Amino acid sequence: METIKKARGFASMDPEKQRAIARKGGESVPREKRSFSQNAELAAEAGRKGGRSVSPANRSFARDKDLAKTAGRKGGRAAHASAENEHR
Repeated sequence: METIKKARGFASMDPEKQRAIARKGGESVPREKRSFSQNAELAAEAGRKGGRSVSPANRSFARDKDLAKTAGRKGGRAAHASAENEHR
């Protein structure tokens, strides 16, 4: 016999009500801290903070330099691709 799961809590709410609740969460954050895309320094500081919270032995990039290089190249290509698209 198959058990059917019913949506509960947030998942069972009307989509418009879900959006209203989610919107309140976003509004509770000060405007200058809402988006890393609007403040590169805020994003960089968050990254540094996150990095410091993990011991050097457990950092993926510290263990695997090739992984770090690949990620850096990928990020660089993505950054330059979006800049090129803006100039078109």
